Amino acid sequence: MNKKLNKRILANNASWTFNNDVWKNFDHHINNSIPLYLLCHKLGLEISDFFLEKHSRVIDLGSSTGTFINKLSKRHQNKHLQIKGYESVKNMIYAAKKNNKNAKNVKFLQKDIAKSKFHNNIDLITSFFTISFIKPVFRQVIFNKIFKSLNWGGAVIFFDKVRAPDARFQDIMTQVYTNFKLDRNFSPHEILNKSNSLKGVLEPYSTKENFLFLKRAGFKDYMTIFKCITFEGFLAIK
Repeated sequence: MNKKLNKRILANNASWTFNNDVWKNFDHHINNSIPLYLLCHKLGLEISDFFLEKHSRVIDLGSSTGTFINKLSKRHQNKHLQIKGYESVKNMIYAAKKNNKNAKNVKFLQKDIAKSKFHNNIDLITSFFTISFIKPVFRQVIFNKIFKSLNWGGAVIFFDKVRAPDARFQDIMTQVYTNFKLDRNFSPHEILNKSNSLKGVLEPYSTKENFLFLKRAGFKDYMTIFKCITFEGFLAIK
């Protein structure tokens, strides 16, 4: 069972989960754990301007507490967007609805994105640090569904943890990221606990492999829009 320690999130070996009370400290935890996390949100918002018009349809995959959706809805409040957040964890849905209680154009769906159909005619799909938690067997399926759901000219913006291109670079980046967390006042015990809990749960792929997922899905135009240590943001246009 998960435990809390000074707004930290602890879990047992190879058993990380977003259930239980994780939602209560999720925003604090992820903002403290991912370098430039708020900048990632800002980039997503800035790029959304190029793809959203009046009555555009948006999907956010792995919407967690609905924080980004709240920002997106407010940024484009005069466009009457139709925004749907896909999230599998019931408590996250509860938090997301609470954070977006005044946004009538926003709807949250408790769905497993690996096994659910996406809505069609979508202008923008976003995802923040979610896809690397999807089992590898479903990873290409996710990208295929994203491509199929988008309108021509629509885009997907996703941020995720990534692996380095080879073992030497991976070792360097892992140590740099560990130091980042130590600088953010995570204890060695918390860092080790998180690493152990993510075994078999988090499965990052390299930049090249993410590009291949996009290419196999049908995308021809894609690029990196953000990179910091072991985290990367991607933009692909259909």
